[in-house]
Amino acid sequence: MRIAIVGGGLGGLTLARILHRRGVDATVYEREASRSARSQGGSLDLHPESGQHALAEAGLADGFRSLARPQGEEHRILDPTGRTLIHHEPQPGSFSGRPEIDRSALRDLLLDSLPADTVAWGHRLAAATPRPGGGWELTFHGGHRAGCDILIGADGARSVVRPLLIDVQLSSVAMLVELTIEDVDRRHPDLAELVGPGNLWCVGVSQILAAQRLGDGNLRVGISVPAGSIGSKRALLDLFADWSPRLTALIEAGDGAPTPRLIETMPLGTRWATRPDVTLIGDAAHLMPPVGEGANQAMLDAAELAAELAAHLAADPGSAIRKYEEAMFARIHPIAEMSARVQAMMLSPTAADDIVRFFSRT
Repeated sequence: MRIAIVGGGLGGLTLARILHRRGVDATVYEREASRSARSQGGSLDLHPESGQHALAEAGLADGFRSLARPQGEEHRILDPTGRTLIHHEPQPGSFSGRPEIDRSALRDLLLDSLPADTVAWGHRLAAATPRPGGGWELTFHGGHRAGCDILIGADGARSVVRPLLIDVQLSSVAMLVELTIEDVDRRHPDLAELVGPGNLWCVGVSQILAAQRLGDGNLRVGISVPAGSIGSKRALLDLFADWSPRLTALIEAGDGAPTPRLIETMPLGTRWATRPDVTLIGDAAHLMPPVGEGANQAMLDAAELAAELAAHLAADPGSAIRKYEEAMFARIHPIAEMSARVQAMMLSPTAADDIVRFFSRT
C-alpha cells in the first residue's frame, strides 16, 4: 500500500514520522529543493493537547523539550503609548504550559527522525489523476511521475490536493507584514528589553504591531492591518505615525525590506464527502486565522490520521479515512470559530479593551 503525502511542512512530516514509527512507509513530496531552501518563519507555541501530544506519539517529546523555550511563553500586551495592559509570565522552567519552539528547529527535529529517503525534495505537484484500478497517478512540475494508493494533502493554504475533494473560495481577512531584527541583544538592547524573552503585542485601532523572540537571537516583527497593500518601511511608519517612538523603533530597526503576506481563511464549517483514497490535513483541510492553532491542529490531524491508518490500512483504508475525517470535522469547527473571533477582535476599533477582557477570563 503506497502512501503519498504532498507537503513537507509540520503536519506532513509529523504524519510520516508517526506512520514510520508504526511500521507504515510513506513518501513525502515537497516542492522546496532542500530543507534549507527558505526560511521557515518564526516560533510557535505547542499546546499540550495537540502539538505536544502529536510529538509524544512521534516519540519526539524529549527532543522537543531539549529545543523548546518555556520562557518564550511570556506575553506582553501594550497600547500605542507603550502602557502595559497585560503581562503574562510563565512559571520559570516549566513545560506544563505552551512553550515556544522555532519552526525551523521543530521541522529539523522531524526531518532527522525520518529515513533519509522519506522526503522527495523538489517535487511540486501539478496534477493528480485517478487510476482505473484505484489510487492516483501524480504528475510533478518538470515531468516526474509517481503512483500511490492513498493520497494525503498536507500542502497548505493553496492545496493542489484539496480540489479533488471540494471547491473552496478563500477569503482575505488581513495583511501581515513581517520584518526581522538580527542579533537584537547586541545591536538593539533596548528593543530586546522591550520584547522580553517571549511575545509582544502592541494593540491599537485596527492595528497590531507584534514581535517575538527567536532561539537564534533574532526578533521577528509582524504588523497586522486590515487587508490592503503596504509596500515599504516608510509606508508602515506613516501608518503608525501617532504611536510611541519606543514601539515604532521595532519597524525602523528591521533588516531588509518588509515582507507582506495576505492572511486568508476557508469558510467555517467546510467539509466534504469522504473518498476512500484521498484526504487532507492542516491548512489544506481547515485554513483559519493564525492565532496559535494552525500548526498545532495540523500536527494533531497527523497523529489522529496516522493512528487510524495504522489500525485499518490492511483491511479497510477507506474506513480509516472516514473515521479520521468525522473526528477532525467535529474537533475543528469550534476551534475555527474561536480563531475567527480572535482575528476579528484583534483588528477591531476596540481591540485593546476586547483583548484585555479576553485574556482576563482565560
